[in-house]
Amino acid sequence: MIDPDVLRGLFLFEGLEEDRLAWLATHAHEREAAAGELIVRQGDPADCFIVLIEGEVVMVTETPAGPVSLTPTSQPGVYAGATSAYLGERAPASYTHSLRATRPSRFMELPAGKFGRMMTEWFPMAVHLLDGVRLGGLAQRELIDRRQRLTALGTITAGLTHELNNPAAAAVRAVGELREKVASSRRRLAELAEAGIPPDRLRALIDMEERCSTGAAGLPPRSPLEISDAEDELGDALEEAGVGGGWEVAPPLVAAGFGPAGLEKVRSAAGPEHLGAAVHWLAEAVEISQMLDEVTDATGRISSLLASAKQYSQMDRAPYRTVDVRELLDSTLTMFRGKIPPGIGVATDYDPALPPIPAYAGELNQVWTNLIHNALDAMAGEGTLTVRTRLEHGTTALVEICDTGPGVPEELRERIFEPFFTTKPAGAGTGLGLDISFRIVAGRHGGDLRVESAPGDTRFQVRLPAAEQPETGEVPAAGRPERAAPPVEQTA
Repeated sequence: MIDPDVLRGLFLFEGLEEDRLAWLATHAHEREAAAGELIVRQGDPADCFIVLIEGEVVMVTETPAGPVSLTPTSQPGVYAGATSAYLGERAPASYTHSLRATRPSRFMELPAGKFGRMMTEWFPMAVHLLDGVRLGGLAQRELIDRRQRLTALGTITAGLTHELNNPAAAAVRAVGELREKVASSRRRLAELAEAGIPPDRLRALIDMEERCSTGAAGLPPRSPLEISDAEDELGDALEEAGVGGGWEVAPPLVAAGFGPAGLEKVRSAAGPEHLGAAVHWLAEAVEISQMLDEVTDATGRISSLLASAKQYSQMDRAPYRTVDVRELLDSTLTMFRGKIPPGIGVATDYDPALPPIPAYAGELNQVWTNLIHNALDAMAGEGTLTVRTRLEHGTTALVEICDTGPGVPEELRERIFEPFFTTKPAGAGTGLGLDISFRIVAGRHGGDLRVESAPGDTRFQVRLPAAEQPETGEVPAAGRPERAAPPVEQTA
């Protein structure tokens, strides 16, 4: 039994009538706990409803990535334990969290069965409302969570489609031109053979073409003006040598590093009587090689994009594994490339000392997608997106998604993490992106998500454990810094 005056001083019970307060005092009992003592342990049978009378406690939830702690609280009246016992058989059979005293404390304990009957008998309408809100909220969150993922997927798919279209179009264009060039090249060789060019001269001409094609990659870069001057110079030399259509064959030859001096080599290799046909064949053969390089580059780009898409989606990967955060960020940026406005620059600043970390890679990619999408929206087409990583204190991976937008007003910095809260116009946002991101970072990975913002410099900071968390039965007395959250289950 507990002194009714003790219960009367707790905000939970201050509105109870005297007979109900007396019933509660009779059926509950008081418990004392030393600093560090576990009051309830996650996974044990949920047989008690717990209320703090005095002292300090911390709530901890075990996740696959390690324990996640809320901020310790000393406010009398905060509650934990079998808080859903009013649901009867539909209530969780075991505790969904652990509760530890961080200094000597006193608690009220009420058996879960009596708490459930008390709620249903004293507040039947409230129980129905709570049950409806709980089930409706879960269904709504699941629906909108799915929609949020589909919206992100649509954004990413549009960007990927745009990015794939460019190299695919380049490959199709090059292949179409290749058909014509290969057919023309065959005719040129036939004409040279019919003109009686000796086999050794034809071999020398083919060797020259191979040197031009393979040597082009090692040429120093030239400005457009330098290339134009070189084409003019070669075109004049071809005209002077009596080669017809010199202005048409000059560009591919110049791109291969061919100049007036090379013209004399062709004359020497093929003979003066075959110079014109030899130059035209050489230009077409070099152009064919250049087009093949274009196809190779285009298909390589497509393969790279598909590899990034695979990395982003984490197809055929274990859901929880050791991952390189830089690879995840790069794959997400690749998916966004077609959706980033031309007025927004992208900068990356990766810490080489950051090691691979244990994580749910696909879920982290969803976090990067949400944060990058918000950053792009905030900048409205002008600014710089910066993605940065750091290793903090040797134990924490820090990822920052930064933008140069107007910033988040101070009065909204806590609310932006609330479910369904959004500053976007109706229909433009669900208000769940940051809530989902926080649940992934904190709930799934034992990390932290927070924002630092000033006009022109907004940083969403994701902190993740850099190493596997030990699987022990112990629960830490105090957790890592977390986003501001309600103490224990005061607002549950």
